[in-house]
Amino acid sequence: MRSGKVHSLFNLADAAPAATETTTETTTETIVLVEDESESRVKEPWLVILFNDEIHTFEEVIFQIVKATGCPMSDAEKYAWQVHLKGKACVFDGDFERCLKVQSVLTEIDLVTEVQG
Repeated sequence: MRSGKVHSLFNLADAAPAATETTTETTTETIVLVEDESESRVKEPWLVILFNDEIHTFEEVIFQIVKATGCPMSDAEKYAWQVHLKGKACVFDGDFERCLKVQSVLTEIDLVTEVQG
């Protein structure tokens, strides 16, 4: 189901001439502009969560985080440690499409990820 927010409401009227023997009709038209919430939802901050596994080495994970996000190696190392110690970490945040691209690169080597929004 789609829902939206009403941004503007306009009433347009054609006024009849003042004093004439002929009559004209007045027409009113209402224009409602609706923003699709799914579009604004895509733009909201989304998160890429990386989960711990017992398969990949720290070096593999760090390399793939840098490849996927473009972050400095020092940040990728911190993320890898968070994943190792806490079981998961947010390694990227951004719009939905960019998060899907980051997730795609991470899963190239079968890392376990989730996009949350």
